[in-house]
Amino acid sequence: MSDASLTMLVDEVRGKTLMLLEGVSPREARWAPQGLQNSILWHAGHCYVLAEWLALSAAGHAPQAPPGWYEMFSWDSRPSAVSGDAWPALADIVAALREQHGRMRKVVEGLSDADLSRPAEGRSGRTVRYYLVHALHDEACHGGEIWLLRKVLAAG
Repeated sequence: MSDASLTMLVDEVRGKTLMLLEGVSPREARWAPQGLQNSILWHAGHCYVLAEWLALSAAGHAPQAPPGWYEMFSWDSRPSAVSGDAWPALADIVAALREQHGRMRKVVEGLSDADLSRPAEGRSGRTVRYYLVHALHDEACHGGEIWLLRKVLAAG
């Protein structure tokens, strides 16, 4: 039997991320305050990468992403080193986040308590449940960053 709370968390966190990205213009998406390098666009792409490389891969699914997205949006990325024309459009990231939501929801719904309690694929010591919750918590934190950047832009 699947974990209804985890399924609800997938829907709530991703739903809020998508809501925060509504109405963001291309200029706003690429803006970062002086002294910082992570834009709304980067945070959105990072949420996608988190779900693929932390949550879905822990459950045994190969990460799916357009070429270069891991390098551009992972925890090892350096946004300031990415050329301006290399960035995908925010609309492309939003479409990928929507598609991924359906895949992630289906995966989570298919996991039993035993599946969630087993060690994550290719990782030591932590369970599939841990990586799912960790990835969703991290996405929620990045949603807060998106919200704050939108507030600063609106005040500007």
